[in-house]
Amino acid sequence: MPKPYPTEFRRDVIAVARQGGSIALIAKDFGITESCLRNWLRQADIEDGNRPGVTNAEAAEVRELRRRNRVLEQEVEILRRAAAYFAKDISPK
Repeated sequence: MPKPYPTEFRRDVIAVARQGGSIALIAKDFGITESCLRNWLRQADIEDGNRPGVTNAEAAEVRELRRRNRVLEQEVEILRRAAAYFAKDISPK
């Protein structure tokens, strides 16, 4: 996977692209692909609230919540197995 471009660079390219002009020419001038620039512009519109979609902050929150949920499910499974083990051990003989 290619190394991501710095945030400042992205902001500068988006600012130039929003001033108008050909996407192809702007992308070529900055040394990126047209699709890359279009994706950056789409995400910038989402972040600015001009277009519906998931912001980077929301996506990060969802990833963290899913990770936390996975950890909690593992902990519950461990406790369930421990409870079954001890219940078997305590059963009357």
